[in-house]
Order: sequence, then structure tokens, then C-alpha cells
Amino acid sequence: MNRPPLVAVALLCASGLAAALVAPAQAAPAALPAAAVPRSPGVAPEDGARAGAARDTARRAARGLAGLGARDALVAVDTVLEAQGRSHVRFQRTHAGLEVVGGDVVVHQGGADGDSLTGPTTRLRVATRPTVTAASAVRTARARLDLQDESARRDLVVLAVGDPPRLAWRVEVRGARADGSPVGELVFVAARGSGGVLDRWPSVLAETGTGQGHYVGTVPVESTLGSQGVYSMVDPTRGAGRTYDASLGRRGVNPLVTDTDNLWGDGTLADPQTTAVDAHHGAAATWDFYEDGFGRIGIGDDGVGASSLVHAGRFANAFWDDYCFCMTYGDGRGGLGPLTSYDIVGHEMTHGVTSATAGLVYRGEPGGLNEATSDILGTMVEFSADSATDPGDYVLGGEVFTRYDPATRYIRRMDDPHADGLSLSCYSRRVARVDVHYSSGPANHFFYLLAEGSGAKEINGIAHDSPTCDGSAVSGIGREQATAIWYRALTIYMTPRTDYRAARGATVQAAKDLYGPGSVPVVAVRSAWSAVRVG
Repeated sequence: MNRPPLVAVALLCASGLAAALVAPAQAAPAALPAAAVPRSPGVAPEDGARAGAARDTARRAARGLAGLGARDALVAVDTVLEAQGRSHVRFQRTHAGLEVVGGDVVVHQGGADGDSLTGPTTRLRVATRPTVTAASAVRTARARLDLQDESARRDLVVLAVGDPPRLAWRVEVRGARADGSPVGELVFVAARGSGGVLDRWPSVLAETGTGQGHYVGTVPVESTLGSQGVYSMVDPTRGAGRTYDASLGRRGVNPLVTDTDNLWGDGTLADPQTTAVDAHHGAAATWDFYEDGFGRIGIGDDGVGASSLVHAGRFANAFWDDYCFCMTYGDGRGGLGPLTSYDIVGHEMTHGVTSATAGLVYRGEPGGLNEATSDILGTMVEFSADSATDPGDYVLGGEVFTRYDPATRYIRRMDDPHADGLSLSCYSRRVARVDVHYSSGPANHFFYLLAEGSGAKEINGIAHDSPTCDGSAVSGIGREQATAIWYRALTIYMTPRTDYRAARGATVQAAKDLYGPGSVPVVAVRSAWSAVRVG
């Protein structure tokens, strides 16, 4: 059974655009990890038997550890094997054949303390015969949104994100806002009793930026030569990742970006290929970041390249969509250029990685950690690209502002998130109540402190200054180790319901795994979380 797709993840906040990276109301304000761990299905063929054995033993262990009943089953969706004999198997839980949303567990085997489990251990007692019809649930869900070209799909699930677990119709409503930007929402409607809405969160997550018209400078473009002597933007070296031009589409069919001489764009927005180069090369840089750093072959770790759709409209946002396994980029407006800088492309594609691994629910504290993961790893994509025209920094999306000024114009910044006046720099009870783009702040702040430390410094010509929430001084361990810790925590220890407290535990454990229980990185992880008041 495959994890249900995350429909789309947006850069901007929901107040103006679907799940946006930056708030529309906001007018102003490396080396790769050495400890790479290959993931299934990217394991070598000779490891197939070991992976199968790990899944079998983990499934047996999980029945006792997770408190599964006779009607429960586990479907393995991810297997991580380590050279020292440890294994980590992620399971999706079903109850009477229905997916349990929020029920994922990870079984860890081969450790010094024996088998252990991450995830909920609640025994389910849920009636599975609906008394509310699917048609009624769809009507209820659609009534919550006012969209153009609206469509809906539904399935019956057990909703275990909150307490108590409930039988629910999961209705995914999709459509477009007035500006043409895509939007979607997952609405969970009670399948028994009143038929009311139990929970909801965006299924479209988007990115936005500010730009000069081109960001990557002169770069190689991997393309494919067709039988008619025409080159297309299909990257044969990275899973046939493709780039399409929506401005040339007709009747819902968008053509590939093509060229006759394999020379693409001229660096100005007057040439529509320029934006396509940014998106295509950004996707390649993101693929390389995950493959070189972690042995991850593509966003889904299955060797399949994602698609990019440029010139999707005059809207200031960008989106990842699990259903089409693609990114959609607006051309910007209101002082923003095309949303195709390295950090934005990396941010969007990382939403796909999160969906394929931890599956962090896109609301509340897990939603903030979902957004932070895209900010963190998207920023590391920018650093790893090592571009002279778009060097790495912790100022998200600053390049896409037509009047570039990283001190006052940006989407978010990680060294001092609250500098934008909206994001939270420090953990408090407010985190669970604000938009996920603003509740990402404490995790972004934690990562910056872990990598770079507190205080003032200049990074690639941009001033950064990170005050702590408790007045402490924090020493950074560098981007390489910090990134390795976050990626391992995401893919091994986080689950859909991980909150900030659990994220601290996940990163501490990841640091212990990578560098040893008494190591400097473990101490630094604890200090950085404490410095943002988590712990």
C-alpha cells in the first residue's frame, strides 16, 4: 500500500495563497553529510534478502511493541539498512483493511538496547461500518472551500491524529483560486454520527520568492535529443526529470520546453526559457544534493525524476504536488519575480521527501516541522549548489525580490525568524495555533544555531545574527553534521504526529547514532534546542 499523496505544498501562507512560504502581508522585513545511509528501494541487490528479513522480524516485533489487535496489519513502506547491522523499518498501519492516518510506526532493530519503536502505541477500538454516506461527506467538505474548477476524491480511513481515533471519510478537494494558483485541502468528515468535520489541513503546499529574472547564471542543462532534431528539457541522467511550459499549454496539456540548438534562455525574463533553466537546473541540484549526501536516488528514492511546470500564471507562489510528482512555479507579481531560485526549488522538492518518509501532518506542530524541514534542506540545496550568482545563505527567497535586499526583503530567515514580524523564533504554546509557515521558526532557528552558532557573523556577504531565547551562547558544529542529523531524524525517527518535543528526541537520537552518545554533536543538539526553549 502506498502512502496517500500530499496534494501540494505551497511556499506562501494560507492567508493569501494556499499554504504559502511567505506571508503576503509581509512587506519587508557546504559540504555534504559524510554519514550517508542508503534507503530502500535504493539498497544494493545483494541486500534484498537482508531487507526482507528485517521487515519480517520488525513486523513481528511491532505487533507487541505497538499494541496491535487482531484486525490490525502493518504494511512496510520504507527500510533503512546500516552497515553495523542496525535496521529501521517504517510501517503504515491498517485497521480492518483501512489506512490509519497518523498511525505510522518505525521499528528499530539491532541496537545495544534491543528492539524499539517510534510512533503511537494506541490499541484501536473503532467501528468500521459508516453510517454517513460518501456523497454526504463530499458535500460537507466542498462546502468549506470556494474554488474554481473544483474536484474531489474520497476514501474511508481511521483518523488517529487526535484522540480518540475515529472512522472518517478523507475528502481531498482540489481547485484553483481566482489568480489561477492551485489549492487543495484534506477534509476529514466523521463517517459515523453527526457527519461533522473532524479535522482538515492543506494538501497543497507552496513556495514563493523574489527574483532578478534568472538566478543560476550560466550552467549545464541536461536535455534529450528527439528524432526530429529537437532538444527537450528531459534530464536522462536524473530519472528523466522534465520541465514543461504552461504558457504554451492548450486544453490542459502542457508541452515540454524544447529548443533546436540546445542553447537555452538569455538570462532575461523576455526569453521564457530563462525561467525554465532556473527550474530545470534547480531540480538537478536538488537531486544531486540528496543522492551525493544520502544515497537517495530521487525524491521518492525510486530513481524517478520529478517534473517542473513553469509559467503557470502571474501568481507569487510555487507548489509541490504528490499526485503529479511535480513542481508548479508562478511567474511572480507585486515585486516578486519567478519563484525558481535554488532554495525555493529545494524547498518544494523536499516536501516530496517528507511525504515519502515521515509524512508530517500539515497542521499544528507537525505542520511547522514539515515547513521547517523544507526550509532547512532547501537552504542546504542552495549551499551545496555552490553557485557564484546565488550563493548559500539562511535568507529564504531573497533572490526573487525584484529589488534585492536580503536585510529587508525575504520570505523567511533562519538566524532570527521573528525579524519578519510574523514567524516565531522561540517555542511557546502559540506554536500549535499559528500558521505552519510561522510555527516553523523555532526549528529553523534551532538548525541555524546547531550549524552556525549564536551571535553575529557574515555568510557569503550577508550579515547574519542569531540571538538565543534564553541568553545562552551556542557553538555551531557546521552544516555538514547538522544536515546529517536532521535528515536522519526525519527519515528514521519522525512520524506523522511528531511535535517539537519529539523532534528534539529524534535529533538527539540521530546525533547519537551518527557521532556517539557522548559526542560534541549530541551536546550541541541539546544546547541548540534549549536555546529556542524546546526541552
